[in-house]
Amino acid sequence: MTTANTEPKAHSHGLGQIPVSKLDTHGSKDVDAFPVPNGREEEWRFTPLRRLKGLHDWKGTADGTDEVTVDAPEGVTVEQVGRGDERLGRAGLPVNRVIAQAYTSFEQATVVTVPQSLAADKAIRIDRKALGGTSFEQLVIDVKPLAEATVIISNTGTGVRAGSLDVHVGEGAKLTLVSLQEWDHDAVDVSQHNARIGKDASLKSIVITLGGDVVRLSPRVSYEERGGNAELYGLYFAGKGQHHEHRSLIDHNVSNTRSRVDYKGALSGSGARAVWIGDVIIGEGTTGTDSYENNRNLQLTDDTRVDSVPNLEIFTGEVAGAGHASASGRLDDIHLFYLRSRGIPEEEARRLIIRGYFLDIVNRIDDEELRDHVMEKVERKLATHE
Repeated sequence: MTTANTEPKAHSHGLGQIPVSKLDTHGSKDVDAFPVPNGREEEWRFTPLRRLKGLHDWKGTADGTDEVTVDAPEGVTVEQVGRGDERLGRAGLPVNRVIAQAYTSFEQATVVTVPQSLAADKAIRIDRKALGGTSFEQLVIDVKPLAEATVIISNTGTGVRAGSLDVHVGEGAKLTLVSLQEWDHDAVDVSQHNARIGKDASLKSIVITLGGDVVRLSPRVSYEERGGNAELYGLYFAGKGQHHEHRSLIDHNVSNTRSRVDYKGALSGSGARAVWIGDVIIGEGTTGTDSYENNRNLQLTDDTRVDSVPNLEIFTGEVAGAGHASASGRLDDIHLFYLRSRGIPEEEARRLIIRGYFLDIVNRIDDEELRDHVMEKVERKLATHE
């Protein structure tokens, strides 16, 4: 019988245990632990494997080059470490063959550490410009207990990229993480974001995906102790021929944890494709979990496709709240009629509705300059659509 003070039994959160949930998978740093995908597997059936340029069955050499700059405030340390560093994989192991390949192929990882109790006075900015070829990378962000920080990661350029971002938010710490995917039109990016949240710690993640030929990003969250809070927000705008895929997993593996997931997308142009998979697991024996996930998509032209799949697995009867919602469709004619009835031309009315649709996500970015940058990029996408 489950009681109020019962802690959960061993539960998989991507750290190597046998999965309890059908939504979770084994984690391993060994490439051979994962079969070569053929596209019929549940986790790969939405991904255009032929456009991954060999990442799913890698036999080549890492010949890519990047320009990476890190601008960190005083007190924050930035290190280059090898594969043997104990901080690598602490937040979560690779859960598919591409990410395992990235782990076994990278040369050096970047570790950014925010020391205990430090409230960073400005954002930590990590700018990566890919200069072609294929690269495998690892990045670790370690926020020590009671620290507060904002990290902004910008990805631009061309090439084929795969890797992991490991985030550890220590007890009582707060981290805002903004990740921008503004790749060139021919770039391929397959990434796994792992977050491990400590007692009474908070993570706000904002993912912005506007560029790239194929982008597949998988945020995964688990908790170390009670009181952890995770908020995952996302904005994506897929244009002609682009494939944007986001696959989040929140593992409420301990009691009294909270999560919110809210992703909004738009699609315009022939062959534009978006995939959103939202998995939430509420573990056996846990109590007081509060979770909700939401996905909305606007299809601005007829020749687009959206797959939106929320999944919720609950292994306990003691839940504070759990739910999900998903909807995809065209612009609301009622909203258009309302604006046109007040003298606003139809095209301008459409632009106003789409801007307002995205503002809820964009306004969660604290940095005003970055908010303006994102909206400018969205405006450019809208101009192309029109």
